[in-house]
Amino acid sequence: MWMQDRSVRVLGLVLALCYAAFIVWLYVSQPQTLAEVTGGLTASVGAYRINQQAFDDGLGLFRREQHDAARAAFERADPAGQDARTQFYIAYSYYRSGWGRVYQDNEMFKKGLEHAEKAIALASGGRLVVDDPGLAMHNADELRAELAEGLRVEPSDFNPMRVFRQRK
Repeated sequence: MWMQDRSVRVLGLVLALCYAAFIVWLYVSQPQTLAEVTGGLTASVGAYRINQQAFDDGLGLFRREQHDAARAAFERADPAGQDARTQFYIAYSYYRSGWGRVYQDNEMFKKGLEHAEKAIALASGGRLVVDDPGLAMHNADELRAELAEGLRVEPSDFNPMRVFRQRK
């Protein structure tokens, strides 16, 4: 009888510790949707996978310069926001949508910067390199710097020769 009573207490303690660890994880990661909660939990045990078909669809749309549709496909591919490469492409699509010869769309650049930061945080070692010959920027640090630079207002922003610069 004493042994059974002790095992119930140990089981209760283990369950309470697991629940406390889950609460701490929720507080630290602050997921916004149920998909982010389940994706974060599966990513923490190494079982998270993106929807490869949706990612390929998004990549095709991205290459055809249909960035809004590409973002939607990338979001479907990675609903939990746990894949660094997908987050990189989402950030890049915000960059391309917001880039202009005369001015940048700051809202697009802010969203792109958020996703670039997320991609860097998700990448192993904080370094993400994407080997895609169709891109001018191949790593998340370069993309983050380009987005941050686009959000700053500097005297060079008013240079009329700026209209001849090339989009990356």
